[in-house]
Amino acid sequence: MTIRIIDFLSQLSSNIPLIFTTLLTLGVILVNGWTDAPNAIATCVSTRSLSPKHAIIMAAIFNFLGVLFMTMVNYSVAKTLFNMVDFGNNSYNALVALCAGLFAIVVWATAAWLFGIPTSESHALIAGVTGAAYALQGAKGINTDEWNKVLYGLIMSTILGFSAGYLVTKTIGLICKSMDRQKTNPFFQKAQILGSGAMAFMHGAQDGQKFMGIFILGIFLAQGQGDIDNFKIPIWMMILCSLIMALGTSLGGYRIIKTVGMEMVKLDRYQGFSADIAAAFSLFMASILGIPVSTTHTKTTAIMGVGASKRITNVNWIVVKDMVLAWILTFPGCGLMGYLMAFLFMKLFNT
Repeated sequence: MTIRIIDFLSQLSSNIPLIFTTLLTLGVILVNGWTDAPNAIATCVSTRSLSPKHAIIMAAIFNFLGVLFMTMVNYSVAKTLFNMVDFGNNSYNALVALCAGLFAIVVWATAAWLFGIPTSESHALIAGVTGAAYALQGAKGINTDEWNKVLYGLIMSTILGFSAGYLVTKTIGLICKSMDRQKTNPFFQKAQILGSGAMAFMHGAQDGQKFMGIFILGIFLAQGQGDIDNFKIPIWMMILCSLIMALGTSLGGYRIIKTVGMEMVKLDRYQGFSADIAAAFSLFMASILGIPVSTTHTKTTAIMGVGASKRITNVNWIVVKDMVLAWILTFPGCGLMGYLMAFLFMKLFNT
């Protein structure tokens, strides 16, 4: 089942909760492009392979392409997010609760950006929506099988990102061991631009699908169809979400770039390339398997692996500690916020 744009616009003109859901979903996508996408280009900026302005433009373009093309090939990540929660049979209440969860995500992500902490928008999305569903349905509002994929993704993004970053850096170091560093720098400068493009593409592929899964859930709820099992993401939604994410990326995100690419580990160009390729590969594998992983976790752990490949003390563990603390707090913090917002929104919209 799919949704025609003409039907969507017709509903939008007369359904106030759907208007809020659409605006909040697009707002979350915008914030994701603004605060999460800079992780993709942090390394190429920190090694001066690209200027921040050109890197942001490149990331915006490849985010757009990642959302668009990967969703055409495989949208199993979107299905996982769509089926993750059950808001119950009352479609109106379900839509209001979904709005509450999305609002909680925007607040959480903006607060993290203000402090320059690269928190995971993916986990904020999962936590906020789950908290809202729990407020309506209790434990039966959570699909355990789909939630297990989220937990697998958390483990996978951390272990695979770190180990891939470590191994790729070691391998390149061995290959280039007898080469003159000055002669290899121009090659790795160009290679890192390609690596950052691949990372931005996979960021769009992973995160874009997550938000489209929630977006299409909101539209079905507005139609009174909360029990849809099978759906297709329409091309107009892919283009819309791609453009919004690209717009968010183009707004900047230098605070995140500074934390991830400059403060956590000091990287050479070949190391930046290694981190980008390792993270992009990890995200590609997760996308093919339909596992929603955090692009932030994957990229930052890949950078940690790159730094540790030379010396464990190369990693600024104080910065890492702050990031890990933010990751740990995201699930309970954003989940609780979604839970409380659901009660507040229900009171506001049902009076």
